[in-house]
Amino acid sequence: MARGGYRVLALSALLVLVGSAVVVKAESENSDDGISVEVEEDDQYHSPTIDPKKVFLAEHFDDEAAFKKKWVKSEAKKQGVDENIAKYDGKWSIQAPTKKILKDDLGLVLTTEAKHAAISTLLDRPFEFKDKPLVVQYEVTMQEGQNCGGAYIKLLSKGTNTKADLRKFYDQTAYTIMFGPDKCGNDNKLHFIFRHKNPRNGSIEEKHSKKPSQRLEDIYKDKEPHLYTLIVRPDNTFSVLVDEKEVNAGSLLEDFTPAVNPPEEIDDPSDSKPDDWDEREKIVDPTASKPDDWDETAPAQIVDPNAVKPDGWLDAEPEMIPDPDATKPSDWDEDMDGEWEAPLIDNPACSSAPGCGPWRPPTIPNPDYKGIWRAPLIPNPNYKGKWVPRRIPNPDFFRDEHPFRMTPIHAVGFELWSMSPMLLFDNLLVTDDAEVARAWAQQTFHLKRAKISRDSDSLVERALQLAGANPWLYAVAILGSFAIVGVVAYLCCGPRSDSDADVKKTDAMMEDDPHSEGEGDGAEGEGDAEPEELEEQEQASSKADLEGPDTTESTPLVDAEGAGDGQRKRKPRKE
Repeated sequence: MARGGYRVLALSALLVLVGSAVVVKAESENSDDGISVEVEEDDQYHSPTIDPKKVFLAEHFDDEAAFKKKWVKSEAKKQGVDENIAKYDGKWSIQAPTKKILKDDLGLVLTTEAKHAAISTLLDRPFEFKDKPLVVQYEVTMQEGQNCGGAYIKLLSKGTNTKADLRKFYDQTAYTIMFGPDKCGNDNKLHFIFRHKNPRNGSIEEKHSKKPSQRLEDIYKDKEPHLYTLIVRPDNTFSVLVDEKEVNAGSLLEDFTPAVNPPEEIDDPSDSKPDDWDEREKIVDPTASKPDDWDETAPAQIVDPNAVKPDGWLDAEPEMIPDPDATKPSDWDEDMDGEWEAPLIDNPACSSAPGCGPWRPPTIPNPDYKGIWRAPLIPNPNYKGKWVPRRIPNPDFFRDEHPFRMTPIHAVGFELWSMSPMLLFDNLLVTDDAEVARAWAQQTFHLKRAKISRDSDSLVERALQLAGANPWLYAVAILGSFAIVGVVAYLCCGPRSDSDADVKKTDAMMEDDPHSEGEGDGAEGEGDAEPEELEEQEQASSKADLEGPDTTESTPLVDAEGAGDGQRKRKPRKE
C-alpha cells in the first residue's frame, strides 16, 4: 500500500478514537438541562430504598444475612402425593443471575427442579382490606425457560402469624390471594385467585379471574426478567400488569368464576318431569298411507335408452396393452418371483378413437324413482314444550357487595413445583400505594431493562440515541467527515516528493540497489540514467501496454545481470 494510504488510515483511526472519547464523555457526564443521559458502568446499581411506613414488605434479596434472618424454609410435607416426593426439599439460594445484568444485584433462586419447594416470610405488619388498595409486585426471571411449573406467590391469611407457622407452610396453608405465572405444556396462565368467605355459613371458596386479554407465551421462554403487578381496589376493581402494561382488568363481582354472589333462585331439586309430559314438537301423521302407485323397487339409475355407440369405437382393441419395449430383468427368478409379465401401458391405437373395448351405454336418473315411502310429520297436538324444573328461592343466597374486604394478610410465600430449575425472584413489594410500586420499579426493574436494551442496541442505534439527547454531536460528526474528506483529497491530489515521481515514471520492474544502506563504493546510484534513456524506456512501456502481451516465440528477456526473469529488457546502466 502506498504511503499516502497508510496516512489516510492512520488519520481516520485517530478521528474515530477522538469521536469515541467524545461519546464516552457525553454519556458519562451528568446533564443539568433535564435530559436523562445513560451511564454504562455496571456498578451504578444500588439496593433500592423506600420509606418503611409506606410498605408492608419490601424485599430486594441483596442482603443474604438479612434474608436468612427473615425468610423461613418449609419443613412440612405435601399431602396427597407419594411419600418419596412429599417433602419440601427444593433448594433456595441467594445469588446473582446466571446472565449478569447489574453488578451486586442478587435474587432468590429456586435452584432445583422436579422438587416441591416452599419458603415464606412475615409482613412487617398485617395488611387489612379497608379503604386502601392492595398492591403486590415482584420480578420473575425464568433463567432456563419454563416447561412445566409455577412462579406465583401466595399471600397467606391471618393465622400464619409466627415463624413456627411458616415452618409448616404447605399447599393446604390458608391463603387470601394467589397471583403470578403458571405453565405446563401449551397451557399457560397468569393466576389471580382470591378466597372468598361466605357471609352466611363461613365456608371458603376460590374465585378465579378471567383470562388475560393478551397472549403471554414469551414470558416463559425469553429468559429475561419480567415485572408482575396486581392492584386490588376498595371499589372491587382489579388490574393485572406485566412489565407495567395492563393485561387483565375487571370487577371482583363480575369477572370471576364461580361468581362471588350466588343466584337468587335455583331449580327445585325435588321437582321431576311427569310421565305424560310430551316434549315432541312434531309427530308422524297417523292418518297418512302410501299411495297405491308408489313403487319402492324402482332403481335410482337406468340405462339410457337413447344412447348410441360412437362411430369408430374399437371394440376389439383393449384399453391397456403390455409394454412392447419392456424386457424381463436379468435377475428375475420365476421360481421365486413367478411368471414375468410386461407392465401395461395405454393402447396407442385408442388415442385417435372415441374409445376401446366393449361398449356399454351410460346410465341416467330414473324418472320413476321415488324411493322408500315415509309418512309426513304434523304438529304434535299434545306438545307441552321443553320441560324444566320449577324455580325456588335459593336457600344459600346472599349478597356481598364488598368482596374486597378479604381475610387480612400476615405473610407471603412461594410454594412451588417446577420442571425447570433456576427460577429467580426479585424485588418483592407489598404496599397500598401504586405510586410507591412505580417508584420501586424505577430503582430496580427499569434499571435492568435499560441495561438489557443498551446491551442489545447496535452501535448505530446507540449513536442515534445519544445524538438525539445531544444535538451538538451532529455538528461534530459533520465537521469530522469534512476533515477526513479533505485529508484524503490532499493526500491523493497534493504535491508529491521527487522520489515518488521517479517511481511513477515507469512500470518496469526495479531491482534492489546493491549499493544502498552504506554498501556502495562511491559509484552513482541506480536509476541515474540519462534523460534520453528514461524517455525511451517510458515510450517502450507505453507501447507494450497498448499492444498487449507478445504471443510470438522469442528468447527470454534478460536483465542487466543476464538472468532471465520474463521482464522487459532494460539497457545496462551507464557506469
